[in-house]
Amino acid sequence: MQKTKKSLKIFAAFIISFSFIITAKAADKLVPLGHTTGIKLLCDGAIVTELSDNVPENPCRAAGIAPGDVIKSVDGNAVTSNDDLRRMVTESEGREMTVEYVRQGEVKAVKVTPVKAEDGKYALGIRIRDSVAGIGTLTYYNPENKTYGALGHGVTESDTNVLIPPQRGALMKSKVESVVQGGPGNPGELRGEYDLTNDYADIEKNTESGIFGKIKDSAEFEKMAQYPIANKNEIKRGKATILSNVEGDEVKEYEIEITSIYFDGEKTKNMLVRATDPELIAKTGGIVRGMSGSPIIQDGKIVGAITHVLVNNPQKGYAIFIENMLDAAA
Repeated sequence: MQKTKKSLKIFAAFIISFSFIITAKAADKLVPLGHTTGIKLLCDGAIVTELSDNVPENPCRAAGIAPGDVIKSVDGNAVTSNDDLRRMVTESEGREMTVEYVRQGEVKAVKVTPVKAEDGKYALGIRIRDSVAGIGTLTYYNPENKTYGALGHGVTESDTNVLIPPQRGALMKSKVESVVQGGPGNPGELRGEYDLTNDYADIEKNTESGIFGKIKDSAEFEKMAQYPIANKNEIKRGKATILSNVEGDEVKEYEIEITSIYFDGEKTKNMLVRATDPELIAKTGGIVRGMSGSPIIQDGKIVGAITHVLVNNPQKGYAIFIENMLDAAA
């Protein structure tokens, strides 16, 4: 999530409840979806969310480790979960350890000596997170290779805004149970339920422009209508629609307006859109968290997907070009 000046405060329209690569074959047409989906993603490593003060002379702070760093291994042993790291620190009994971590794509290694915390156990003086779960919206299904795209932006760790490097992840069937309406200064959200044990797709890529993977059983998607893909130069200001699931299990089409187009803008903020459909505004107040990924249709073509809501005006939000999503999936 990002914050700028007060008038432009925004929230990514994806809800986080706590924290393999595909080759995308070019397609002439996509199936626009708009249904919510449960999302769970296990980090490849452990993300440092905070340096804690429960240890004297914090050893990680002294070694230069900072929030947002992803710890990958200790003494050459891979860290695959929070429990892995805690076990390694406990078993060290205060012995110096070599901690390898990644910061903005660069691999670093430092020596760190665990110290006893207030509870008498050895610790590194950090709080960590290894997974996230939440709800977002499916954007498209690609019939050429049975893949999907969703969200239109990446899944990030909520405290540090670091893009989660996926070890593994999956999508789960979901439905919307309730809606918290958005208002000025108070972005709303979709509240849904999903079964963590019932996966229907893998998450293979988590990028700035969306999450991507393969559908396990694509039979239901094969029956759905396919739409041509719009080149960004075909998109124009004016009327459009979105497909979105804001109630129960139903996807409906709602009217919006594309008010601005930014050809040289950020990857996920290529269009500014405004909700105009009275039914959608009555149900949600406009654009709310959880609608991220809702596909945008204009002149019978898929042009992009909703990505963010403007906090001070929930009837407005940003959207990504579908071209950018497909480039990220490739």
